[in-house]
Amino acid sequence: MANQILLTGGTGFIGSHTAVELMSQGYEVIIVDDLSNSELKTLKSIERITGKKPKFYQADIRQYELINAIFKENKITGIIHFAAKKAVGESVEQPVMYYDININSMINLLKLMAAYQVQPIVFSSSCTVYGQPSILPVTEATPFLPAESPYGNTKQIGETILRDSTAANKNINAISLRYFNPVGAHESGLIGELPIGVPANLIPFITQTAAGLRQELKIFGGDYNTPDGTAIRDYIHVVDLAKAHVVAIDRMLNAKQAKRYEFFNIGTGKGSSVLEVIQSFEKMTKVKVPYRIVDRRPGDIVEIYADTSLANQVLDWKSLLNLDEMMRSAWQWQLNLGK
Repeated sequence: MANQILLTGGTGFIGSHTAVELMSQGYEVIIVDDLSNSELKTLKSIERITGKKPKFYQADIRQYELINAIFKENKITGIIHFAAKKAVGESVEQPVMYYDININSMINLLKLMAAYQVQPIVFSSSCTVYGQPSILPVTEATPFLPAESPYGNTKQIGETILRDSTAANKNINAISLRYFNPVGAHESGLIGELPIGVPANLIPFITQTAAGLRQELKIFGGDYNTPDGTAIRDYIHVVDLAKAHVVAIDRMLNAKQAKRYEFFNIGTGKGSSVLEVIQSFEKMTKVKVPYRIVDRRPGDIVEIYADTSLANQVLDWKSLLNLDEMMRSAWQWQLNLGK
């Protein structure tokens, strides 16, 4: 019988791509999602790509009895935990909501893992755990600085909970993947980033503006201490990121993990400014993006990019798709949405 992997938030952007990669490797996928920031039709798209339909439950991970029933009904052998609120700006405005959703969902999962003897969990962490580091690129040894937003703080707290839980319970193993900025879409154009309402992330705002759905792109800050004045991030193709989750769950299920708690940076190792991203998009699509530089956004940092050598060596994983490919696939996804 194939291993059953529970994906929380599995109809979301990263979750749906990870479902595809897991299923292509022979895993059975069980998705739990409350559909607060995703759509049910994503399941049909996953089925069209893989030829198989993942099992699906609509539920909030904070609803303990509902999730308990899902564990009781299935033979779950591993968990990949994506379900969380994720917008930096929104977290500054609504911190209590972020702490409630992002922390309590993790606690419920760990209780159920202990109850049902499910050993491995991969945690969707983030480079926001580093705050604004003084030395770049960041390595896994870079110390956590005070988080710049409640969202970033929930990721720091989530990692702390996992570290303490694996130290206390030898039957729980965990890997945190600290990823940088996932963008792009599946090559089929059938799944991609689909924000509900006004996008909080750069790439869907670019594609929606290029498609005429938004009047202009607002760039938050043009006076940063960077070569062109705009913020720099390490953008990674979502398919490369999804494959890192498969490698991580493989590592734990096949007892290759060196310690019960491990953590890895998942990025490309290269920083790109907002203006460089726009230039790449315009080059790949031949579509101009109207933009205007506005004030900085609360909670944003100036610059960050990854040293990925640990993931390259220990996980035998590396990113393969470049910024141009990220932009091309994101635009193809946007065009398909209009059909």
